[in-house]
Amino acid sequence: MNLAQATPEYGPVMGVVVPQANTTVEPEMQLLLRSAQDCTLLSARMHSRSPDARQRLLDYFDQLGATLDQFDTAPLQVAGFACTGSSYLVDHDKEAAHLRQLGAAHGYPVLSAALSIRHALETLGVQRIALLSPYPAWLSQAGLAYWRAAGFSLTAVAGLPQELLDTRNIYTLRTAAIAQVFDTLDVSGCEAVVLSGTGMPTLRAMAQRALPVPVLSSNLCLAWAMHACIHPGLAAAESLATLLAPDALWRRTMGMA
Repeated sequence: MNLAQATPEYGPVMGVVVPQANTTVEPEMQLLLRSAQDCTLLSARMHSRSPDARQRLLDYFDQLGATLDQFDTAPLQVAGFACTGSSYLVDHDKEAAHLRQLGAAHGYPVLSAALSIRHALETLGVQRIALLSPYPAWLSQAGLAYWRAAGFSLTAVAGLPQELLDTRNIYTLRTAAIAQVFDTLDVSGCEAVVLSGTGMPTLRAMAQRALPVPVLSSNLCLAWAMHACIHPGLAAAESLATLLAPDALWRRTMGMA
């Protein structure tokens, strides 16, 4: 249980837990939250010794409580589980129940990237999505099943051209490869585009494209949901619209990079 009460010098504290080799979450979160200037972001690394990618993802989920313990008495007001792939491998009810139990045990809400995407889609009133999935085939199929079970219709799905035999290869992706697939995604029948995966760098590709529908990523939705937790007075739709706006600070920064 978190015992510290005072707000630190640099504002309310949010924690994000990150897969051990992920190089994308922290920099994208910092960019997405830069305009807020009213919060502190701390991170903790998830660990698994399994050489099997599926087992690693399950280990991250099962051991999430121990990872949160790394924050010790830091006065977190919310924590984010930045691993969309793990959520795809567990039952919806099990995911939600596990996060509620961890939140009760640690004294702050615990959110997942996948549930944050769902919340964003519901806030936007979206039911039909086009999905860019950077995973190996077995995890992509789990992701499709996850979104369908959540009540969303998939109008189009695109994967990356190379066969990713290990989910850690996602961390080697660069914008050029992502943009190439992004541009082939048929968005004609969707109400929003979802770029899945916290390890896939998405902000530059998102910033450099103007689509007629909202484009959401795992990290963008998690950053939005976490920030909303420390500012419960903000209207969800308005705060999400601000983050998705053409002149959003993160978009200007990445578009000019």
